[in-house]
Formats: sequence, structure tokens, C-alpha cells
Amino acid sequence: MSETKKQKEKKLPIGELQLREASRILSRYKRDKVSLEQKIISNEEWWKLRHWNEHNPLDNNFKPASAWLWNVVVSKHADTMESYPEPNILPRMPDDIEEAKLLSSVIPLILEQNDFESVYSDVQWYKLKQGTGAYGIFWDTEKNGGLGDISVKKVDLLSLFWEGGVNDIQDSRNLFYVNLCDNDVLLSRYPELTEKDLCDKVEMAKYRYDDHVDTSGKSAVVDWYYKKNIGGRTLLHYCKFVGDTLLFSSENLPEEYPEGWYAHGLYPFVFDTLFDIEGTPCGYGYIDIGKDAQMQIDYLNHSIVNNAMLASKPRYFIRGDGSVNEEEFADWSRDFVHTNGNLGKDSILSIDVNPINGIFVTVLNNKIEELKETLGNRDATNGGTSSGVTAASAIAAMQEAGGKLTRDSTRSAYCAYRQIILQCIELIREFYDAPRFFRITGSAGGFEFASYSNAGLIPKYQGETYGVDMGYRLPVFDIHISAQKSNPYSKLSQNELALQFFNQGFFDPKRADMALACLEMMDFPRKENIIRMITEGISPAVSSEVSPPLPRLTEDILSRAREHAAGSVLP
Repeated sequence: MSETKKQKEKKLPIGELQLREASRILSRYKRDKVSLEQKIISNEEWWKLRHWNEHNPLDNNFKPASAWLWNVVVSKHADTMESYPEPNILPRMPDDIEEAKLLSSVIPLILEQNDFESVYSDVQWYKLKQGTGAYGIFWDTEKNGGLGDISVKKVDLLSLFWEGGVNDIQDSRNLFYVNLCDNDVLLSRYPELTEKDLCDKVEMAKYRYDDHVDTSGKSAVVDWYYKKNIGGRTLLHYCKFVGDTLLFSSENLPEEYPEGWYAHGLYPFVFDTLFDIEGTPCGYGYIDIGKDAQMQIDYLNHSIVNNAMLASKPRYFIRGDGSVNEEEFADWSRDFVHTNGNLGKDSILSIDVNPINGIFVTVLNNKIEELKETLGNRDATNGGTSSGVTAASAIAAMQEAGGKLTRDSTRSAYCAYRQIILQCIELIREFYDAPRFFRITGSAGGFEFASYSNAGLIPKYQGETYGVDMGYRLPVFDIHISAQKSNPYSKLSQNELALQFFNQGFFDPKRADMALACLEMMDFPRKENIIRMITEGISPAVSSEVSPPLPRLTEDILSRAREHAAGSVLP
């Protein structure tokens, strides 16, 4: 390295010395994460029903692998996708109502452009198997022909490295995201790289692939995120390097990145954990809980089936000095078996195999029930009912009562989804300088094309009050997450409820007060829409979600409703 280059590098915050220190930190983070990586790789083998490789089989030729645990993960994933989330952006100030409505329409379209439903599905698979799913929320400058846009991706935990002992990923001092990239692609994209720079110094953990995966022509590209506290404010910086060669550093370009890599100051990753563990941002999943019971089930299956196979195949003791032609005796197509001399009773003796005791079959069934009960995969939650219940409302009630674990998992997914939406809003606030066009649903239910930029998200001047400058206000929003889809039984039960309302005369204007009093004591989805229709006297067939917002019920209506509720009963 020339003296001029060394002097120039000394003036920059990030140089070769800093990269070497970052590599040492990365190596330490990787050592702290070895147990987690081994667990992830092992759980993937369990998911592929190859868990006999994780144990010493009793018989190398017979390895039964029942899919009870696999079925748990599949059922939980189906429940998760039936509760696919959608955001509702709520304003905190009256001036931001219109902006919140636009964001509620625009953000789902941005996620749709990222095929987020597929990303969400993949992350939920990963979460259910490994206990933790991870999203990456980035600003991609190459999208939209160089205009740039938000990119949301699934992140493999084997590629992510953080400080050991932290509960929240945002508390880690550094965060490394490592990916393998083809050497020829790196050389063409970064002219400063040479063949000597392309070396894989980071040893990555790998899954046990079925195909041969050749990584000889690839190098590890490290995305290094780190936080710095400057003047009481936390700035997020980003650095990309290969080996000891720097490819990019936001800290080396303070004029272009005065607020750091992202103005929100957060690592662009969100973790969605299933069951939390103290001292780590990761959790454990259904495979971690159920693998012991599943292994015991397969061991019992092995013994029972092996006993059945031995008993179903006849075997015999034959004396060494016996006179039976063994070849003819073993050939069941022959009608005659030749012998020499007299055939004694002890010349051939069948080998009897004692059948396995029925108690072991009971133990097997009990283990299956234990697995289903422990992991909340009961028959009712999967749509089956042992009691012969067929009514939609009854099935929905049984599923609701038996789906507590699923609802808990969904809540944690919604918490992670809320963080994703918040980061998306912050990226829109920072980068949507140029207007973009989106197809949104209009007030009449049809399509409209709206232009949207960050003009409504930047700090707003509040003017002066009594000669005092009130400064600027940053528009902030609350995120309410709801399920976009409902399962068929829930829809049927809601339809039955609507018919009951109609039959009881809830939509009769003469009975509006009594209907309102009854609704005050009830709780069901979209209850506010029913109250609005009754209060405003709108026909249910005409009303829809595009109606004006629900006004607050006046005190006189509520008081009259309470009086009717106290002295009247609906027919």
C-alpha cells in the first residue's frame, strides 16, 4: 500500500485496521452462536423426517419416521396463514388523519410488491421449526429503475451474527449479515477488488443438503451494522467488506449520510420469536419441545413393527445331521420336499416369536396423545371432532377454545409485523422524496390512482402561540394489526350471527334503542359497523366499509337504550 493511500486511510473513520477489528468481533460472535447453529441444522433434519441420523438406530435397515411432529408444524402454519395480518395506521393528531388513511392504503401495496405473503409464510415456517423467524427491511436503491424502494426479505439466522447475552437484537453493539457471493460477480461490481482479496475468511455453518453445494468459487461478503452515540443521539452506520478490503462505509461519507445509514437508527432486522428464552433474542419452537416424544414414538413403532415382521415370517431350527432337503423346504413353489431316512420330530422345529404385549401399543398411543396435547395439536383445532359435532358455530367454538397456543403465536407474529410497518414508515419518511403512484381502493369501492410522497411525514412547523415559536412536530402513528383472512368456520359463525340479528329485528328502526342496548353487551368482529347502521338507519345491504367513520353515540340515545334494556326484552 502506497504512503499516500495510508495517509488518506488514516483520515477516514473506517480503514483496514477497523476492518480487522470487525472481523475479530465477528469471529467472537460466531463462537458464541455455535450451539444455536447446531440446533437449527438438527431441527431441519427433524423437519425432513431424517431424525434417525441424530440418534443411534436400533436397526440400521429399519428406521420408521412417523410424522406426528411434522403434522404439528404443518397445522400451526395453516393456522398462522389464516390470520395473515394487515395494518391499520391510526393518527395521534387530528392533522394526520388523511396521512394515516393514505398510509393504510399505500403500505399494503408496498408489501404486495415485495410478495410479502410469501415472505411471511417462509418466515413462519422457519419460526415454527426453529423458534425464531427473522425479517430484513432494507432500502433497495436498484428498485424501480434506480428510483429505489423498500425491500422486505426473509433472513436465515445462520447468516446473522450478534452480541451474545442480549435479549433484544437492537441492544447488540454490532450486527453482521454475511452472504456468499460469486467471485466473478464481485470482481465485476467492485473494480477495487483483486483475486487476492477474494478469500472466504468466515466459515459459515451449512445445512445438510441433498444436492452437492459447491462454494469454492464464492467469497463471504460481510454487511456490518453498528451504532454510535453522538451528542446523545444514536446513529446507525453500515459497512460492507470482503476480507480486509473495504467496499463501502457510510461513516466515511458524512456529507452524504449525516444521519447515518438509516435515519431511524435501528438495525434493519426484526425477530419474531415463538417461545422466548432469557439471554438471547432467539426462542425455541415446536420441534425443540416435541422431539423427545416423537423419538419415543418412533422407537416404539420400531419395536412393534419389527416384532410383527419377525412373527409374520416363519423360521425353523434344522438339525445339522437331519435328512431334510433344505433347498426344497425353503422353496414354497415345490409341492414335495425330499428326505433321506426317517423324519424325526426334532429334525425340523419352528421358531416361535412371542407377540408383543398389548400394553406397549397402549403406551404408543399415549405417547401420541402426549405429543398432541403438549403442542396443542388436538383434533378440534385441525377440524376433526370425536363427538360428531357438525354445526359451524359449534365447531368454531371448539376451535376457539382449543387454539390458545395458536393465538399466542399469532400475537407474537403481529408484534413483529408492527415493527416491520414502523420501519417501513420511517423509510418512506426518509426516502420518498419523489412522488410515486399507487393503485388504491377508492371511496366507492373502485380503483383510484394516487400520487404519494413523504411530504406529509416530514416535520411540520407549528407556528407561534402568543409570540412563542412552537417549533416542529414530527407526525407519528399508531399501528393496529388485524387478521386479513378468517377461517371458513369463523365466517359461517359470523353469517349465522348476522341472520340471528335479522330474525330478532335488530335492523327494524322501531327497535333501534333495544338493539343498541343489546349490542352494548356483546363482543364480535366489526361490531362498530352494526352499531353505525342501526344508529344512522342505513340498510345493511347498502352499508359497507366505505361509509363515514362511526360517530359517538349521543348521551340521550345511550340513556334511552339503557332504560329499554332495564325494562324491556327483545322478542
